[in-house]
Amino acid sequence: MTAVSDIYPAGQIVLREVGLRDGLQMVKTHPSTSDKKEWIRREYDAGVRCFELGSFLPAHRYPQFADILELIEFLKELPGTHGSALALNRKGGDAAVNSGVAEVTAVLSASEAHSKANINRTQDQAIGEIEFLVDLARSASHKPLVSVGIAMAFGCSISGDVKVDTVLSLAERCLNAGADVISLADTVGYAGPTDVATLCKEFQNAFPNRVFGIHLHDTRGLGLANAIAALQNGATIIDGAMAGLGGCPFAPNATGNIVFEDLVFLCQKEDIYTGIEIEQLLGVRDVVQKSMPQEALYGSIAKAGLPQPTELDANK
Repeated sequence: MTAVSDIYPAGQIVLREVGLRDGLQMVKTHPSTSDKKEWIRREYDAGVRCFELGSFLPAHRYPQFADILELIEFLKELPGTHGSALALNRKGGDAAVNSGVAEVTAVLSASEAHSKANINRTQDQAIGEIEFLVDLARSASHKPLVSVGIAMAFGCSISGDVKVDTVLSLAERCLNAGADVISLADTVGYAGPTDVATLCKEFQNAFPNRVFGIHLHDTRGLGLANAIAALQNGATIIDGAMAGLGGCPFAPNATGNIVFEDLVFLCQKEDIYTGIEIEQLLGVRDVVQKSMPQEALYGSIAKAGLPQPTELDANK
């Protein structure tokens, strides 16, 4: 059985690339399987080790995830990697556990209204699905980790503000159900740095021996500011997507996830070790651009380049 500490050691920052799942959930075109493998391989060569590979959803409705099983097997060929996949219902959970993926992610919304709109379940029903998934995972021979992303943890575009106590209560129920890892998601970009810092502090105080993650969207331009607030207040798993791919149907006209490359640069500037070589990572954008030429790509480092000494500086 894989221990949480084997993948997410306490105090060690892990950057998780979610572009292959969250980044592709709303695209008009999607990469071929060979392009996805090149994407993974080149990020691996740059030092990325943690990948969200896709979702277990009906292939006829979500063809961008039809190759999820092949990607799971491909990742096993790369030493030291860790793969996760999203399962939104019992059928998906069963398929995910049987796939051999190392981590299965479920979603629980901090907003009852969003839960019903997004997965057509109440929060109580969603907790029941998590309990079912945990039982499946514990009975599997490879015993994958079960993680839960708490969506709308900082505010909901349907019902408005979400209280910190509400999020903590749901997190406690998930942990009691057997979840290994909790991730707090700013699904529609409600949060500012103080909001993120407050919830992360309260989570750490409530569950002092639990590693936890943060999933941020750059909906209103505060994604990286929120990321550093999370890093400074106990979160050790930070999600980002290559070129800022992604979006949310409940946040129309919004940009996607925080840009993975910019997140790596942020960590570099803050002397946070990630093991990722940013110049190599930037080259992976070519794969994304080639495979999805009509998709908007974001990224400040890609646009401005890495800081370089000017000629004037060099002559000082």
